[in-house]
Amino acid sequence: MEAVRRVASLWRLHVLVLAFTIAAELVGIVKIPIGIGAILLLPLLYSFVLGLLANPNITALGRKFIGSDEVKAATPLIVIAIMPFIAKFGTTIGPAIDKIISAGPALLAQEIGNLGTIILAFPIAVLVLRMGREAIGATFSIAREPNIAIIADKFTLKSKEGAGVLGVYVVGTLAGTFIFAVMASILATTGLLDIRALAMACGVGSGSMMAACSGALTSAMPSMEEEILALAGASNLLTYATGLYIGLFVALPLVNWAYKVLRGAEDEGAAQRDSADKPANRKQEG
Repeated sequence: MEAVRRVASLWRLHVLVLAFTIAAELVGIVKIPIGIGAILLLPLLYSFVLGLLANPNITALGRKFIGSDEVKAATPLIVIAIMPFIAKFGTTIGPAIDKIISAGPALLAQEIGNLGTIILAFPIAVLVLRMGREAIGATFSIAREPNIAIIADKFTLKSKEGAGVLGVYVVGTLAGTFIFAVMASILATTGLLDIRALAMACGVGSGSMMAACSGALTSAMPSMEEEILALAGASNLLTYATGLYIGLFVALPLVNWAYKVLRGAEDEGAAQRDSADKPANRKQEG
């Protein structure tokens, strides 16, 4: 009875979720041609935007309807809501196992793509944005839960590396799903890349991002829905299985070494200046 009362007390949250879902489904898929391809706007994206507008931490309008109790209740419900979709992926892998095996080396090689954050983002963070050691935590991975655990164990989350990984985690949680869905729809409609390669790229170790990415691909190529879901699910499963070890034994040592090469001398100089200033300050205080 207490559980029923607890659920009933969150009626605003349930009503908003139902209203957003109905509104998003009524709008449906919208295709916007952009020359080289098209952007597919999915119901998932509309729900995402409406959810942001209703977030009491972001808009004043949201604070009128949603309180801290609803926010606390909604956070774990994301995992529960995504579970049926993840289960569906599991059921597609078995029947398509021949196609997954035939992809063989390509499916394994796509795991190397998880190091792309170091190649693309790390130089920009260090050389262009002039970030400090925050760049290590921010760019050694896409900053999902296993990656946060690695940084917490190696540096603690109160360190500069911890601030970097948590910053990317928050931004990825807020905008990653939207970016993944839009990017996948554009690449799928240009025809420049094999749709199976794009399906494998959906599996980055995040359930919501994979769902948005594969949903955009199946909307662009409905005839290949089963194959897309099977390859995305297998890729995501591989990332979960290997991502922790790739991050711990390959990505983190690599980005740490690269940081020492690019910024090691500057950090050492700053540390020497700080140590030289401290005695002088103590003398003045005395």
